Amino acid sequence: MDFIPFTVIDFIDILLVASIVFGLYRMTRGTNAPYILTGIVVIYVLWIIVKALNMELLQAILGQVINVGMIAIIILFQPELRHFLQMIGRRQGSFNFINKIFNVRGSQEPALQPIITACSEMSTSKTGALIVLTQRSDLSDIIEGGITVDARLSVALLENIFFKNAPLHDGAVIVQNDRVVAAKCILPVTQSPVPKSYGTRHRAAIGLTETSDAIVVVVSEETGGISVAFGGKIERNIAPRNLLTAISKHFVTNAKSKEKNDKNTNIE
Repeated sequence: MDFIPFTVIDFIDILLVASIVFGLYRMTRGTNAPYILTGIVVIYVLWIIVKALNMELLQAILGQVINVGMIAIIILFQPELRHFLQMIGRRQGSFNFINKIFNVRGSQEPALQPIITACSEMSTSKTGALIVLTQRSDLSDIIEGGITVDARLSVALLENIFFKNAPLHDGAVIVQNDRVVAAKCILPVTQSPVPKSYGTRHRAAIGLTETSDAIVVVVSEETGGISVAFGGKIERNIAPRNLLTAISKHFVTNAKSKEKNDKNTNIE
């Protein structure tokens, strides 16, 4: 009896399929997507059984359901598919040519001192805060979902927005260049497993940075601790004197300059 030939291409094929399945599992974990997927699999198996038994009427009905199944999957899994595509597109280092073609321009690094001072004072008073610093990723959907402010960035403005009884304190502030463009913005909460000690602000900060290159600064209302989130990871309990460095290192312009300096050093 001959064995089925198994080549390196077959191994790569299996590895890629396993990676996609694992990625889908991680992407849909904690949502209702697995239940929907189970329902789709059950309908497909039922259609195969009905087809084998030659039950023409039921076969025709289920056949029509399966024919529009792809469109239904796109509609049902729209949030998960969008999240997956955003995670791929976020790796913009590999797609710089697309930015050049469409002339995509990122935000300039804002004046960070008002943010540092405001976070330091809010940390002392244990005032919760969630501040988003935009870069190249488009956050227009999140900005439009909040309340337009469009005011010059200042310590007084940030402290007034996040004052406990202020109408705009609940949600995130979006900072673009040197202006606060919107407040009371709702951020996507991460579906990844995080410690139970993380509050809603920390989960939202991680969630946004998983799908964008934004930098998010969090001030805990419970402990007063300051955190900085970037790239789906969060650095917690940052001392106010170290906050400037913790934020600046994540800006694209600074990262490129550092990479260029490192290359020049290696050449020398």
